[in-house]
Amino acid sequence: FIVLFLFLFGLSQAVADITSPHQTVEKLINSIRSLKTKSSLSPKELKTNQNLSYRALALLDLQEVSRKSLGKYWNEITLKEQKGFVDLLSRMFVKEALPNSGKFFSTLKLVFGKTKINKLEAIVPLTVIHKEEGEIAIDFHLHKNQNQWQVVDVDLDEISMRNNLRTQVYRIIAKNNYKELVRRIEEK
Repeated sequence: FIVLFLFLFGLSQAVADITSPHQTVEKLINSIRSLKTKSSLSPKELKTNQNLSYRALALLDLQEVSRKSLGKYWNEITLKEQKGFVDLLSRMFVKEALPNSGKFFSTLKLVFGKTKINKLEAIVPLTVIHKEEGEIAIDFHLHKNQNQWQVVDVDLDEISMRNNLRTQVYRIIAKNNYKELVRRIEEK
């Protein structure tokens, strides 16, 4: 009886620990909103930003974002290059995307809509209200990866950020090559 109780208690605790898609998006936004973005940061602020960035990155499936961003080119590069691209995209998120998103969300009122879940996929709708611009619709697309919901795309007024990135990636690779894409991202 004790073993059964402990097993069931442990199982119910594990199920309770799974974060919902809505909670995942809230954690992501809270992490990026907390980033300090002024030009000169103290060592403590830099460390805090680093921790917040890692927390935010853990809520994204950067492997999937990278694979979808490279699209047909993903299978044309080596496993080492794939891993390198995921790492490069992670660094770009930490340096550019997360701080810019933090600035964007910092002063806006957030209104969450009803989360739509279809098995391992979910959409968390959010409306942000800007004083001058009005309402902006944002849909966070998530999938469940090893019992954790992770963001794989964000639609801003029905424009997919991942598809936008893929369009830029394709343009650079078609005009130049994969190495030029990597060089440009590293330069940023």
